[in-house]
Amino acid sequence: MDSRIHGNDEQMWSAVFFVSYFPFSAVVGQQAVKIALLLLAIDPRLGGLCISGPRGAAKSTLARSLAELLPEGAFINLPLGCSEEALIGTLDLQRVLDQQQVEFQPGLLQHAHRGVLYVDEVNLLADHLVDQLLDVSASGINCIERDGISHQHDARFLLVGTMNPDEGELRSQFQDRFGLAVSLSGIYSRAERIEIVRQREGFDDDPKAFCQAYQAQQQALADELLAARRRLSSVQCAEQHREIIAERCTAAQVEGLRADIVWCRAAKSHAAWQGRVEVTLADLEAVQELVLLHRRKTPPEPPSAPSEPPPFSRPPEQNQADKQTEAAGDWGSMAREQSQPSAAVRRVNLPELPKSANLAPQGKRSQKTHSKPSWFATVVANRGIWPWQSLAFQRARQRPQRLHVVLLDRSASTLGESAFAQAKGVVAGIARQAYLARQQVLVIGFGNQEVTELLPRQRAPKNPLPFLDGLTAAGGTPLREALSYLQGRTQRWLQMEPELQLVNYLISDGRSRQCLPSVRLSGRTVVIDSEVAAVKRGRCREVAALLQADYLPLSQLELVL
Repeated sequence: MDSRIHGNDEQMWSAVFFVSYFPFSAVVGQQAVKIALLLLAIDPRLGGLCISGPRGAAKSTLARSLAELLPEGAFINLPLGCSEEALIGTLDLQRVLDQQQVEFQPGLLQHAHRGVLYVDEVNLLADHLVDQLLDVSASGINCIERDGISHQHDARFLLVGTMNPDEGELRSQFQDRFGLAVSLSGIYSRAERIEIVRQREGFDDDPKAFCQAYQAQQQALADELLAARRRLSSVQCAEQHREIIAERCTAAQVEGLRADIVWCRAAKSHAAWQGRVEVTLADLEAVQELVLLHRRKTPPEPPSAPSEPPPFSRPPEQNQADKQTEAAGDWGSMAREQSQPSAAVRRVNLPELPKSANLAPQGKRSQKTHSKPSWFATVVANRGIWPWQSLAFQRARQRPQRLHVVLLDRSASTLGESAFAQAKGVVAGIARQAYLARQQVLVIGFGNQEVTELLPRQRAPKNPLPFLDGLTAAGGTPLREALSYLQGRTQRWLQMEPELQLVNYLISDGRSRQCLPSVRLSGRTVVIDSEVAAVKRGRCREVAALLQADYLPLSQLELVL
């Protein structure tokens, strides 16, 4: 064997197995995430950070690199398949069997104490785990009262969750409980792209040498963080700045007071980072978007720089082709540039919709109640008894969640004769019924050559009218993209929540000449025909037949003025 080849091979494997994280100070760009992470390290009471962005945006790289800047340096990764026992801790079964002693076995929350607890794809984590995770993150104490265990321990950690919005949104009730949030576009300048590739090559070729080259910068950054943490307790926020926070939170229509509290704390942390002991207006504005991004109900002020492209945005050449097609009527009756606001919402009372047999989830059926033994509870119940006299079983599962998904046609052809106002009234009726039943709702709009989530998946709001009043209609009807988008989303949901019940509502006039794919939507589907033209094409009936859906004309619904 050639010794030169063997030597290169050994060097390569040595580099691969050198365990280290990419240095925080070596990451190119992503200033908003860096600031948010540093603020979180200065004051862990901020309640965690949610980073949303596409793949390859350095979300996990930055989260992992933060651990090396902390005194303890612990980095705990919470896997999606984690059990509740592994997260919060449980009974040490081996100790019970060997010594007949009930003793607590720590979970990931205790191991993450004074370090970073990282959750990749937090939007796919089971709801009950996220709830427990955020409760402990807010209080700093993990309390366990189960399986014969009464135990509590400190669990103060920096919670960092990352997610790809293409794989589903985080529940709104969980979003608000993350103190800070950042949304990454994944768009880089040419110079940044070149530098990022160069940095990555240097780290992959020799990670040890690469990290040593940034050791001085890392140490200086860690020292600055320590000084900021010591300075934090002396930072003051004047009354005039508290008034600004209250005014802007009110203008953003945030729910509750969590935003006000987090904003004040974040501004103090930023001031401490800048070496000040008094919060300034610059500190407030530096953290404003981090606090309000995931909480505001009103749209932010228009940015000066171009924003990231919306979902399903098309290449320029495709957009030009679509404009030519619109002129011929393939998409609708009005071009994209002729958008105009619609009338106010006119509420519509929904009748009892026809029952359908395909409401049941397409995933696996739930197991029978109490069909799975709980071994920890069994050991406790039979302590000192052999053979065991009885088995303890797990608690019954909760009632399956029901999600109402609305596909709302926002094309120009829906503007005529207040059809769009009535269509929005249908959405209000669906949301109202879902709210009363404590169910979830998701509103997806399609029109103007794009598909967007107008209202992310969440518990149905009590009053959807403020949200609906601001919606407008324009452009063509990308019905094919809308159906494909919903089909992809529901498939991912059912993989994570096999018992989820789906009810789909397509509200459209059907005026699209696209060849629709053979789409089979999961759950029950209702097509609500909003066509009001004098000469009707009847396309919605065809769409309903294609989707094997119930058909309901909008004209048959009762209008409430």
